[in-house]
Amino acid sequence: MSTRPSTVPLPDPGPGVPRTVPRGCPLCEAMCGLAVTLDADDRVVTVRGDDHDVYSAGYLCPKGASLGAVDDDPDRLTRPLVRRDGELRPATWDEAFAEVDRLLGPLLATDRDTVAAYIGNPTGHNVAFTLLAGRLARSLGSAQTYSPATMDQLPQTVTAALLFGEPSSIPVPDLDTTDLLVIVGGNPLVSNGSVGASPDYRGKLRALRARGGRLVVVDPARTATADVADDHLRVRPGTDLFLLLGLLHVVITEDRVRLRAAEGRVSGLAELRTAVAPWTPEAAARACGIAPDAIVRLARELAGTGRAAVYGRLGTTLNRHGTLTCWALQVLNVVCGHLDRPGGLQFTRPVTGSPTTRRATRPPRPFTTGRYRTRVGGHPEVLGELPVAALAEEILTPGPGRVRGMVVYGGNLARSMPDSTSMQRALADLDALVCVDPYLNETTRYADVILPPPGSLTRDHFDLVLYQFAQRNFARFSRPARPVPDGMIPEWEILLRLCAIYEGRGPGADPGLVDDEIAASLRASVARGLDTGEDGIVTDFPERGPRRLLDLRIRSGPYGDHFGRVPGGLTLARLLGSPHGIDLGPLGPRLDEVIRTPSGTIELAPAQVLDALAGVAAPVAEPGTLLLIGRRDLRSKNSWLHNVDRLARGPERAMLYVSPGDAHELGVDDGGTVSVGSAAGRIRVPVRLTDEVPDGVCSLPHGWGHDDDHARLHVAARQPGVNSNTLTDGSVLDPLSGTVQMNAVPVRVEPAPRGS
Repeated sequence: MSTRPSTVPLPDPGPGVPRTVPRGCPLCEAMCGLAVTLDADDRVVTVRGDDHDVYSAGYLCPKGASLGAVDDDPDRLTRPLVRRDGELRPATWDEAFAEVDRLLGPLLATDRDTVAAYIGNPTGHNVAFTLLAGRLARSLGSAQTYSPATMDQLPQTVTAALLFGEPSSIPVPDLDTTDLLVIVGGNPLVSNGSVGASPDYRGKLRALRARGGRLVVVDPARTATADVADDHLRVRPGTDLFLLLGLLHVVITEDRVRLRAAEGRVSGLAELRTAVAPWTPEAAARACGIAPDAIVRLARELAGTGRAAVYGRLGTTLNRHGTLTCWALQVLNVVCGHLDRPGGLQFTRPVTGSPTTRRATRPPRPFTTGRYRTRVGGHPEVLGELPVAALAEEILTPGPGRVRGMVVYGGNLARSMPDSTSMQRALADLDALVCVDPYLNETTRYADVILPPPGSLTRDHFDLVLYQFAQRNFARFSRPARPVPDGMIPEWEILLRLCAIYEGRGPGADPGLVDDEIAASLRASVARGLDTGEDGIVTDFPERGPRRLLDLRIRSGPYGDHFGRVPGGLTLARLLGSPHGIDLGPLGPRLDEVIRTPSGTIELAPAQVLDALAGVAAPVAEPGTLLLIGRRDLRSKNSWLHNVDRLARGPERAMLYVSPGDAHELGVDDGGTVSVGSAAGRIRVPVRLTDEVPDGVCSLPHGWGHDDDHARLHVAARQPGVNSNTLTDGSVLDPLSGTVQMNAVPVRVEPAPRGS
């Protein structure tokens, strides 16, 4: 095992002198290392890439460079707000928690399922929330749990559970050694990638070219990534599944299956052959718009290249058949022999461990969903979550069990949720809304209590969730760069105090007692996992807080010292002494560990998939409609960063991209305004004519619409944009995961009436 630390010393500049602090970036999944320079008053002077970081080696994107501006945004709240006489007013922390208890206590005492929880995207970058998520959920005790997963990656997670037996087992492309990279529905040159992100994706693609490799992009739009590809296949929106089925048909019927690392470890090949039989290249071409010969050529290239990887992202998950699409993509990697191999797709071994790095304590069980269902629509639970598209109706529909209260951890539901008009009505209809959020935004404006956490530079940073999708096994722990401001409390304490309230201990309960209980429970679990007594599980961090829990998890993980049993193994203390990170080595073969299915094989043809596939038909275009797709922006992430001045500068970005041909048919000029309508709603939006989208397709970015006069987002309000999710139909869901269709939404576009 390689555990190479960066040994660059950190000199003490002395009092009154600017100092530079290494930090992990919390703004996207690339996990870059930053060098943050602060002045004597703890104000951020500059943010640069950390040249000594073992993972990102100095790379920096515009979002990371703005970290200081994000934390120092003058619109961030510095005190709790509590609604009094219809107005949100500043309050003390004790007053705020007392109000939370007053509002939620009666609801929880009557029916815990009448209080819902929404866990927003930023929590995935927050070690405090990640470590406490389980206790928060158990303390609340509600089945009404929602997150952006059903607007994001849940089809990939369900696919991993079906194929490999463990939801977290999503392999990532080996960008450093692959010779053929096929990207389906992703634009990593803008996003840095996701579920397989990487610092400096552009540099990775340049290196691919330099060693004679090829890049193929499957995307309806000519994105920044498609623009540098060797081949760009402009698939019809929402039809990636049919292209992948056509590729599988060619590989299987031409006897090009080469399992390699998966040899002897798969089941269901015969059933797979039958399932893809109808999808000849000609049938696939009619469905997806890619020529049959192009399908055959790509299938043969994938099967014949020793080091190749097919990687998919939001284009594959946010369509009507997201889980089937992700399944077909991963099965294609398996049958072409690219799984668990250098240059293909590999599984990380995260530093704190995962279910597949620990010995199984019981026989594997088949993956199932639907242990319970939503009250109104009857939508099944998937991996402990309900579809976000069902939340508004669970609030708005009267009757026993109606959701009356809600806790939102860092999410802007009024802009990120499907059918946003209904969602805003629902937020206004709640009896109690508690938000843990630093902003008064389009969602928290409806809150009864806002609990603002301090900025990310005031807390420990450790990418607990994201290490399982890294391009290389590594670990980095960042100390706080500056203290928590006077009058604020750490997010760790905010969450612990909420746990105490949920559990009926009252707003004045000692949060440290909850902290001690969590640590004791983890200590007992670690002892069971290591098959030793608890007396031998002694942490170097007995004080309360995240470090105690992290030390227990790191030391019991796959690289850990197992509390002295593995000399030289990893500890949190060692990470603290290596602020630029520790390299734990390249990804390696893990298939024997990863497979946790009842059959002990990669189950290529699960019954749920075959049943769903049998009912799939090629989509039929509605006359007079365009298909709406999303769009990424280098200086944006969902609705997070629109209030940062240096990122918000420049021309209007929330414009509808329309092809010149469609614009001519519609009678629309560049820069004009159109009315766009769908089954869910209607918006007015300025138009940009571009060949970046083909005829029949239009594109609008996600997360905009900052036009709410009750919000306090002064920078975002200068260029508010429009809310694309007004058009997202929350009734159209992937049946296997409950993920909402946010791509290939049929819309009607027409010139906006004059004077409207």
